[in-house]
Amino acid sequence: MRLLFVVDARSPIAMNWIRHFVERGEDEVFIASTFPVQLDVSVRRLEVIPVAFSSVKKAGQRPGGASRTLSLRTALRHWFGPLTVYRAAKKLRAFIEEVKPDLVHAMRIPYEGMLAADAYTGVPLAVSIWGNDFTLHAPSTPLMRHYTRWTMQVADALHADCRRDVRLAHEWGFGARRLSLVAPGSGGVRSEVFYPPAKAVEEPVILNPRGIRPYVRNDCFFKAIPLVLKKQPNAKFICAAMAGDGQALQWIRELGIGQAVELLAPMPNMEMAKVYRRAQILVSPSTHDGTPNTLLEGMACGCFPAAGDLESIREWITPGENGLLFDSNDPQSIAEAILHAIENKSLREKAAGLNGELIAARAEYRMNMQRAEEFYKLVIGR
Repeated sequence: MRLLFVVDARSPIAMNWIRHFVERGEDEVFIASTFPVQLDVSVRRLEVIPVAFSSVKKAGQRPGGASRTLSLRTALRHWFGPLTVYRAAKKLRAFIEEVKPDLVHAMRIPYEGMLAADAYTGVPLAVSIWGNDFTLHAPSTPLMRHYTRWTMQVADALHADCRRDVRLAHEWGFGARRLSLVAPGSGGVRSEVFYPPAKAVEEPVILNPRGIRPYVRNDCFFKAIPLVLKKQPNAKFICAAMAGDGQALQWIRELGIGQAVELLAPMPNMEMAKVYRRAQILVSPSTHDGTPNTLLEGMACGCFPAAGDLESIREWITPGENGLLFDSNDPQSIAEAILHAIENKSLREKAAGLNGELIAARAEYRMNMQRAEEFYKLVIGR
């Protein structure tokens, strides 16, 4: 297959998906990246097509980076980013006409899906929905609503990481008879990287793997820490991708919890898997989500999951059986879930077994990418 991916190629989630088609050696892979990037895989061609002011970021900067201006920048892009789509689409349309792909796959609605929909040439278009495309971004401004609905009307096929988003896609204009695939956004969990420790973790180590994002209530998570320490003074908290973040450091100082908190820098998958295996409990305090890849990775590594109570998360967690749910806006609710998990070893052991089976059945990388191959062929065939 000749495949053109319209993507923020800095994203490890997107590149984990694309890497499968590069490495299997049977496809010609082209990338139109909305951000400047240095690829670590070999593709037929990389074209950088900035949209929504993406050219102002540096090539090495990770998406969702720990910046206190993140929420303001997101708001500005919601208002003005769609205005840049028309011009960028001309460049993408020319690229599509030049490379003549069998399929265009835009990985995320804002702004890659919007760009690909505006550049539509008749080549089959698949669009990926990522966790908060519908619940956070789509309703934010009139132009975001317009372009989200337009993207769903144009798309020939849909990839979502939860069943909820397939339902929402239909509400936003995606045709009921069109093809859809539900699979993790990154393709799934690589079992050779993410696996449980040889011995279950006995120490109360709690991991927040979400980093700094506008839809993750890290403020409530940090406020929950002293509530946990009152009853479990030996508890340790690890926060991924927060090293050096000024706001996180300020929370630590104000709450007096420095002795119990470790802030980590961003790290590659192999190193992050070791962090998961250090933890007893994984906490995901988000208010908007599909299926977080960090949640699946942590479950694969034996972490007991406690997450914000969202419809999409309930597709993976049954409270009291293989995890716990809480109110992400309430530090007391987060603390109670963490304490319940620490104090109930039998629940953690039961969950570890159930989650291992769940990941193998629904989130294993090679299985899902084989499904993606067949999905692509069906879309092209139509």
